[in-house]
Amino acid sequence: MNTNNIEGQISRKGLRTSVAAGSIGVFVHWFEWAIYAYLASTIAVVFFPQQDSTAALLSVFAVFAISFGVRPLGALIFGTLGDRIGRKKTLSIVILSMSGATLVVGLLPTYDAIGLWAPILLVAARVVQGLAAGGEFGSAAAFLAEYSPRKHRGFGVSWLEFGSLLGFLAASLVVFVLSSAMDAQAIAGGGWRIPFLIAVPLGVIGFYIRSKIEDTPEFRSLEELGNVPQSPVKEVFTKHRKQLLQMSGLEIMMHVTFYVVLVYLLTYQEKVLGFDAGTAALLSTAASVAGLILVPLVGALSDRIGRKPLLITAAVSLVVLAYPLFLIMQTGTAWAGIVSTIGLGVILALILGVHAAAAAELFPTRTRQTGLSIAYSVTAAIFAGTVPYVLTWLIAQTGNDMMPAFYLILVGLVGLAAVLSMKESKGKNLMDEEELHSPGTPSRATQGVAHT
Repeated sequence: MNTNNIEGQISRKGLRTSVAAGSIGVFVHWFEWAIYAYLASTIAVVFFPQQDSTAALLSVFAVFAISFGVRPLGALIFGTLGDRIGRKKTLSIVILSMSGATLVVGLLPTYDAIGLWAPILLVAARVVQGLAAGGEFGSAAAFLAEYSPRKHRGFGVSWLEFGSLLGFLAASLVVFVLSSAMDAQAIAGGGWRIPFLIAVPLGVIGFYIRSKIEDTPEFRSLEELGNVPQSPVKEVFTKHRKQLLQMSGLEIMMHVTFYVVLVYLLTYQEKVLGFDAGTAALLSTAASVAGLILVPLVGALSDRIGRKPLLITAAVSLVVLAYPLFLIMQTGTAWAGIVSTIGLGVILALILGVHAAAAAELFPTRTRQTGLSIAYSVTAAIFAGTVPYVLTWLIAQTGNDMMPAFYLILVGLVGLAAVLSMKESKGKNLMDEEELHSPGTPSRATQGVAHT
């Protein structure tokens, strides 16, 4: 099969529809995730016994950690499904699972109503959510990469992370409105359910969009050629270990930077540096908005100058600028907070705008979704959710408030090593030469014909 035919199919598709289908699930995931995090103290009151309020809050975060812990299992399940039955079907299953789990949380009876069944059912719902989340990134990234025109793939795939940032911001806005309209007692009495229930129709809309699209041209080509893998997980670990390690290094840099800038920094500025809660929240929002604006622009720029220059710039920026930016932040002035937080937000945008496209281009079509899902979810389980705990512990043990900067420098070095080992992939064919032929049919390369 000619790669130009595949490219032609992609070029004729509406990029808007594919972007909507690929990114809406990421939006729903991060919206629900952020809602759970923002309402953690309320959820502790509603679902856990209150003899010890600290223990109840820790239980909420333990449930949160469980949903991260099961992501690698979800990656194995949905990565395999995506490479065997297609991106479209997997995307639909994932968003239905996420939305169903969110609906269950929004409708769950409280601890006062059903006792221990309340936290048990909450854990069950979060496990389903975590399994689905383990498949969302790989499914969406593979789908967007394969549907985007080759010359605009970086731009097309960048909307995945635009969706994640938008979900994050939408959740903070909903919680802000909820807190402004209700007092704490009213929120605990049932108001907390509203944000979760809002997420459900968004998921239904996402399922509708995903159910109406065709599968990607690359996957359909594999099906036509009888080239769909029987065991994509085995194939990834036997043939693509290098790519798995490269992506893991890239994702460690992304996960830690994301969680430091958008999750931990809010607590750090308030509890460690003494910023008032309103200022810290405003700075966090400013960083998110900066990222929201820049991510598609960075993705488009990567289609012009390549993935590696931007990722190298991001990694070097973490290594060189993390310490001075945190040093500026510690002066405690409003301008220092703005400059340092937005500076970190810009570095994050450089990573978010490129990492998904670069990662998708590492793997062949046969195992793309499996490779993406495993590397993303395993690194998320180990490095993402642990950021607040690790940094809080490091500061407590060392007495050094600059530990977040040192942590960013470390992951910047990890990311830099990974990126330097990668080849530039801008504009590459997503299907390998061997994938363009039916099994048993010699490729041009094996026939001695140079591949152009």
